[in-house]
Amino acid sequence: MPRYVADLVADAAEAALLAELETWPKPGLVSHVDSGSHTDMDASTLRASATAITPFYYQLTVAGAAESGMNRLREIGLEAERAMLAATGGVNTHRGAIFSLGLLCAAAGATWYKTTRSESHWRAKVLGATVRQRWGHAIMSGPIPLHSHGTNALLKFGAGGARAQAAAGFPHAIEVGLPALRRGRRLAPKDPEAAHVQGFFAILASMEDTNLLHRGGAVGLRYAQEAATRFLEQGGVEQTDWRERAVAVHRAFVVRRLSPGGCADLLAITLFLDALEAHS
Repeated sequence: MPRYVADLVADAAEAALLAELETWPKPGLVSHVDSGSHTDMDASTLRASATAITPFYYQLTVAGAAESGMNRLREIGLEAERAMLAATGGVNTHRGAIFSLGLLCAAAGATWYKTTRSESHWRAKVLGATVRQRWGHAIMSGPIPLHSHGTNALLKFGAGGARAQAAAGFPHAIEVGLPALRRGRRLAPKDPEAAHVQGFFAILASMEDTNLLHRGGAVGLRYAQEAATRFLEQGGVEQTDWRERAVAVHRAFVVRRLSPGGCADLLAITLFLDALEAHS
């Protein structure tokens, strides 16, 4: 694989993480404005983490092109986690994004290698299907991290979390996130942040986020989904006061200590898929 291809994919992954960080308001989450419901990290922590893990997205892209199996992808992912923890002083900022975006980087490598002359090799549905077909079984049958928020939610509430989304080929990002992002661009063509917020709220309204379940239980998840649904039903970013309404939701989440980290990862995935489609 030419270095420039793997560089392009890794750079797109980093850009997606940074664009997610810069999106505001995202209820309960860290941004360049504030730390949301978090006391252990801020925007500088997330930027340092994104920089530290980007070289591993390059490695995962190359591994996908080499038709590597899940064991090799996991090895690279664990190396990325160690780099993340070293850069953040032990704070888990991007473990979910290493897993999800890493799989999609590997899929981008695999599809480029197989279909270099195809105009659709980096279409979102192609990348999602590649993850599902190549690694879906290994994702669901592989080891479950002990004591993670996702595992705790799985055991307590039966929620599938990031593993189920990945094994299914990221349907929530493809079927909910991307259409909402593009609708946001049509509604507010001069404000890229508005499109990102529209995409985020659409994901939040319908996603069973295991981070929300961990922090707020089923009641917290329902509250978050209903708040996001109201924002969208009131016009989303089409209304001139959208930012004020989104800020009000954000503040209510902070009071309740709610943080939809899974939705943040899905927004980054959505932005990554959107960027790669532009290169198809």
